Amino acid sequence: MTPPKRQLGISIAAAIVIANMIGAGVFTSAGFQAAYNFKDPVTMMSTWVVGGVIALCGAAVYAELGASMPRAGGEYVYLREAYHPAVGFMSGWISLVVGFSMPIAAAAMLFASYLGAVFPALGDTVTTKILASSLIVAMTLLHAFDTRIGGRVQTGFTIAKVVLIVVFIGAGLLVGSGDWGHFASRGGGLSELGTADGAANYATALMYVSFAYSGWNAAAYIAGEIDKPQRTLPRALLLGTGIVMVLYILLNLVFLYAVTPDAMAVDPVKQPVGDIAARALFGSHAGDLLSSLIAIALMSAVSAMMMAGPRVYATMAADHALPMILARYSKRGVPSVAVVVQCVLAIGFVIFSDPGSLILTVSFTLAIFAALTVGAVFVFRARGKVSPYRTPGYPVTPIVFLACGRRRLACTRHHRRR
Repeated sequence: MTPPKRQLGISIAAAIVIANMIGAGVFTSAGFQAAYNFKDPVTMMSTWVVGGVIALCGAAVYAELGASMPRAGGEYVYLREAYHPAVGFMSGWISLVVGFSMPIAAAAMLFASYLGAVFPALGDTVTTKILASSLIVAMTLLHAFDTRIGGRVQTGFTIAKVVLIVVFIGAGLLVGSGDWGHFASRGGGLSELGTADGAANYATALMYVSFAYSGWNAAAYIAGEIDKPQRTLPRALLLGTGIVMVLYILLNLVFLYAVTPDAMAVDPVKQPVGDIAARALFGSHAGDLLSSLIAIALMSAVSAMMMAGPRVYATMAADHALPMILARYSKRGVPSVAVVVQCVLAIGFVIFSDPGSLILTVSFTLAIFAALTVGAVFVFRARGKVSPYRTPGYPVTPIVFLACGRRRLACTRHHRRR
């Protein structure tokens, strides 16, 4: 078995975090919120602030865990060491199925949906699934070849994606045909959070936002290939998450400036909110161009997850928790077999599922394991384990993450029982 090489610097590591985060979620979540009758603009915007704070708290804790255990694998490694190998094993399987395969499928299907918005002939269900599967195969071929080349391509994708979003935000606010009147309060707004139904609605809306923010821990999965991980990994996690939080808040501000929540409440898959907003701000021709660029941004998200996910399976295989063949790295530093397995699983979800159900399943399940992982910092500190990086604001930072996650899960269960 060829061991992984430490060859990735902070630019690539931070790019992987940003690219994993900016995917299908931010271009659809507002539409899903509105479709589920969550339509007060100020309350909608607050979910993006709360979601960002939760993600930053989680990234700060993962930075401490990753600096003390700089191995590829993320939660699999941390939970195995903190609790029991069985807990790590379970989280590894969750990462395989829910953490990467489902989000890859969702992002790929959104990619196809944006192309369908530009080219209506490509908008039928069968064509959408073919396009989504083709994108997954293309990204598999890229990341099954060479880690350094794949990383450089990923960095280029990410820079292009961030530039696209910044241009969209600037142009939308400066020259777009929007209306600040769209921010007028609707219903009880934030005051309804004191009721059980209001809290449940907010928690469900926050689940969609959490899906958009998922990926803030992406650099932890490739820690075994990061150069000087004790220093680089924490910086990459916090830098990437902070940049995305700012972009998300501004991007959703532009969405609401462009159209009302009612206009977003259509089919969030066939008519993604990014496409609706682009056409409202700039007209149909400019909307086509921006929707095409958003499709490219979604390519980046698929690429990033295809790069990060297989490192978890390779680490599990090296520990004999999965077939040893998955631990095989090529001479170019790629867990090639694991990349192919990831491809097959993701295509399976494209064929047999839909983005809406994938988003809720991913958000709910990953919230549980993220909470277990953040809680591990208390376990390691109680054991006297010292990390080169210490979580800022400890113990408040992990407590905030855990408290918000617990409340969100409880309210969502209430919402589902109604």
